Amino acid sequence: MALTAHSNWALLREQADLFRPAYVGIVNGNGGGGGAVGAGDLRVAPAGEVRRGQGTDCLVEAATRPDVQIVVNGIVGAAGLEATLAALECGKRVALANKETLVMAGELVSAAARRGGGEIVPVDSEHSAVLQCLAGRRPAELARLILTASGGPFRTWTPERAAGASPQEALRHPTWRMGKKITVDSATLVNKALEVIEAHFLFDVAYDQVEVVVHPQSLVHAFVEFVDGSVLAQVGFPNMELPILYALTHPARVSDTGTRRFDPLAAEALTFEPVRPELYPAYRLGRTAAEAGGTAPAAFNAANEVAVQLFLEGAIRFGRIAEVIDAVLASHQAADARSLDAVLAADADARARAREAACS
Repeated sequence: MALTAHSNWALLREQADLFRPAYVGIVNGNGGGGGAVGAGDLRVAPAGEVRRGQGTDCLVEAATRPDVQIVVNGIVGAAGLEATLAALECGKRVALANKETLVMAGELVSAAARRGGGEIVPVDSEHSAVLQCLAGRRPAELARLILTASGGPFRTWTPERAAGASPQEALRHPTWRMGKKITVDSATLVNKALEVIEAHFLFDVAYDQVEVVVHPQSLVHAFVEFVDGSVLAQVGFPNMELPILYALTHPARVSDTGTRRFDPLAAEALTFEPVRPELYPAYRLGRTAAEAGGTAPAAFNAANEVAVQLFLEGAIRFGRIAEVIDAVLASHQAADARSLDAVLAADADARARAREAACS
C-alpha cells in the first residue's frame, strides 16, 4: 500500500500510523498543519521499512509501485495527469476522481491504457452511474447519456446577481460536500462541461450523445438511453461512498451496510430543468472547447483553474470566471493533443493568458 498527500502532512501521518503503508509521499511539505515537514519526518509504524518520497515525483512513484494494484486518483486539477499515465502504462486499475486528467489528455490516457493494459474506472457519481447502467451491454446498444447537475447554489438566481456572488456564497453547495475548487465548478457548471468530455472518452460516445439536465435533488445521478428507447437510471442519496466502493470492486459488488439505503418514500419529488445558458456561460464554453478538440479542452481546463483560484482569493468577481475562460479560448490555437509536451505546453500557455485576461 502507498499513501500520498499534497500538503496535509498531519492527516497523512495519522493515516500512515493507522494503515501502515509501505510507502508515504507528500508533494508540498510546506503546507498547512503546523509548518514545514519533510517526508523523512513522517512518523509511521508499519512492520518493516517504509519508503518516503517528497515533491511531485512521489505521485508517480506511488502509482507505479509493484505492490499497488489499484490507484485511487483524487488529485485536484492538472497535477493528476502524469501519475494516471504512469499507472496505466504499468497495467494498473485507476479509480479516477480527477476530472482534469481525461479533459486535458483523453487521447493520451486512452492510448496509455491500451499500451499498458491498464483500466480506467470512474469515481465521479455521474460516470459511476453510467457504468452501472451499462453493465453487460454492448456499446452498439447505447444511444444517449444524460448526466444530471444540481445547478449549484445560484440555480434560482438571476445572472446579474450571480455575477457578483462572493466566494462564501459560491461554496454553499445545496446537496454535496466537496472541496473548494469543485464546489465553485458546480456553481459555474464547469464541472458538467468537464464531465461531458470525460464521458466522451470513458464510454466512446460522440459529444452530441451526451446531454446535461439540472436536477436539484441530486438523487438521479445519470440516465442511459438505449437504441430501443429504453432508459435506465442509477438513483441514490448523495453519498460518494458507493461510487468509490464500486470503482474498487467493479464489476463485482460487495456488501456495505454502512451506506444510507434509498427510500423513495423519504425522497423529495424529482424535478428536472434545462441548463440556462445565460446563468451558466462557462458550461457552453466547455462544450465548445470539447467540440474543437485537440488542446482546446486543456486550455479550457487551465483557464478555469486559474480563474477559480483568483475568484477564491478575491481578485476577481464570480462573473469574471467565464469571461476569463472565453478570452483564453478566443486566443488559443488548438493543436494536436497526442503528445504530453503539447498538452503541457497548452496548459502553461492558457494559464499565462488567463492571468493576463484577469488583469485586463
